[in-house]
Amino acid sequence: MRNAGLGSWPERRLRISPERDAIWFEGRTTSHAGFAERVRRTAGALAGLGVRAGDRVAWISGNHPSALETLYACGQLGAIWVPVNARLTAPEARYVLEHSGSTVVVHGRDSGVLADALRDVVPTWVAAEPPTSGGADSLPYEQLLAAAQPERRDEPVSLDDPCLVMYTSGTTGRPKGAVLTHGNMTWNAANQLLGFDFTPTERTLALAPLFHIGGLNGTVNPTLLRGGCAVVVRGFDPAGTLAVIEEQRVTSFFAVPTVLDAMAREPGFRTRDLSALRTIGAAGAPLPLPTLRTWLDRGVTVQQAYGMTEAAPGCTVLDSADAVRKVGSAGKPVFFTDVQVVRPDGSPAGVDEVGEVLVSGPNVMAGYWNDPEQTAAVLSDGWYATGDAGSFDVEGFLYIRDRYKDMIISGGENVYPAEVESALLELPGVLEAAVIGVPDQRWGEVGLAVLVAAPDAERDPEAVRTALRERLAGFKVPRHVHFVDELPKTATGKIRKPDLRAGCTGPR
Repeated sequence: MRNAGLGSWPERRLRISPERDAIWFEGRTTSHAGFAERVRRTAGALAGLGVRAGDRVAWISGNHPSALETLYACGQLGAIWVPVNARLTAPEARYVLEHSGSTVVVHGRDSGVLADALRDVVPTWVAAEPPTSGGADSLPYEQLLAAAQPERRDEPVSLDDPCLVMYTSGTTGRPKGAVLTHGNMTWNAANQLLGFDFTPTERTLALAPLFHIGGLNGTVNPTLLRGGCAVVVRGFDPAGTLAVIEEQRVTSFFAVPTVLDAMAREPGFRTRDLSALRTIGAAGAPLPLPTLRTWLDRGVTVQQAYGMTEAAPGCTVLDSADAVRKVGSAGKPVFFTDVQVVRPDGSPAGVDEVGEVLVSGPNVMAGYWNDPEQTAAVLSDGWYATGDAGSFDVEGFLYIRDRYKDMIISGGENVYPAEVESALLELPGVLEAAVIGVPDQRWGEVGLAVLVAAPDAERDPEAVRTALRERLAGFKVPRHVHFVDELPKTATGKIRKPDLRAGCTGPR
């Protein structure tokens, strides 16, 4: 086969382990042979809709096997997969679809209304399941697959060709599409396979959203490459998730700390049989020591990781053995990835000296889709500038000290203040706006909006939050809203966010 990309993975597993479980979803199990056939039929169905090499195919849904089927099918066609955050509002999703130039969208059962709202952007919408509301004009996914021929396709794809474009919230108010190549995906899988020691009998839980890089590449893609099974659940429910882990003999999964904490607090946590569970990958925010110890007490290895969409995502990992001794650390670089910390002049920072974290390796993205300016701003001489401030200790463990960027990480979701501020300034009666992150016991961090209102405007925090929900996904809406007479500024008029952080720590 000439296809050197992700699309060849199901075919190779078909030859090696056809009878092993590949996908479990809501009581139904599909073997690797069956999964390979469904991927071929998906590729045939997409080709029948006019998808060709280089075209973009969007997918928007909660977790569902169609995510993996369309991802691998795109690889077989030489097309490019565009996962869209299912939490986005219609205006947010519109931008992603327009900017990516997607020609077909496969959507979940809860996105029928979104399909109806955005048919002027993408005319061809395919419903992976019957929509709960709206979406009457969407084509039925299963019927398309049934009518397609399961022939093998061998569209030439190299490791340097784009595999997917995953959009991250934009620091300038617009999302950026990180272009991950087939090589990026393959090398990240190699890093994960080495770090997690996946086995051919792996049963990993696809718990985190598959439209996020951690949910897709943390354990799911590496497990399928190894010949194991992805146990797919639609979303997170503490009790229900623990039940699936027990019943399906789950051996590994990826999650953000807030999810691990919620599961550990579930009354059934102590009584559920978790004996098959071997390893958890945790990322998105620092893992609190009490939560870590709760899982360690159940005999589960917890590997804390630091990564980002632009690195597909793995950069560093901290094993359980070092987690208590090196509490607060992001660990050491993964096998095929290099990490350095540099001063503003680009020279290497010393031990315990804070500088910007740079990442290099075959897992680092090719750039941002149709955005050469932003690409040039972060990629130089093979190094990706993360915008995070960190330092190495004498043993080579990385610590993320702060963020040069103002990004807020709330429950594992990245929220960029510039995007929220832009939406705030569109509201009547808001003259100035600044958004910062403040600590939150449950979510790790939440947004705090500090506003200057027009003289006659009503100062109603809940009214502001309600209005924002029509413009932004719920996780982006600030939890707290403060009104002030003026914002602290520099001599040039730039808002001094350090002053805001010093003076604002929570609700008023």
